[in-house]
Amino acid sequence: MRRQSLVKRIAALEPGEIFVFGSNASGHHGAGAAAQAQRDFGAVWGEGHGLHGQSYAIDTMSGLGILEREIGAFVDFAETRPDLTFLVTEIGCGIAGYMPADVAPLFPRVPLNVRLPESFVSELSPGR
Repeated sequence: MRRQSLVKRIAALEPGEIFVFGSNASGHHGAGAAAQAQRDFGAVWGEGHGLHGQSYAIDTMSGLGILEREIGAFVDFAETRPDLTFLVTEIGCGIAGYMPADVAPLFPRVPLNVRLPESFVSELSPGR
């Protein structure tokens, strides 16, 4: 399956687009993409997982094992919503401290309606 990429910075969303961002389990969206998600795309303070407004929170702060489970649950969810396009930010690569090489392989598959950041696509498709 071809890996889909997205632009580096997401400033606005079209109808049907979802901003996928890294959060903490308690949903305290204080900085980075999480703050942007709350400010601009409907993320809810206190909700650190799942779909809210035009945003989808993935816990990136509770360890790599939790992150892997969260990504798996996100991919499963995205597959049930072909009517939506999910724009994934560099989840886990900010405050959580991971590198794209750590996070990209945690995607068990990439549905056609999921757009990954270029850094993840590069890790999943070296030399492309």
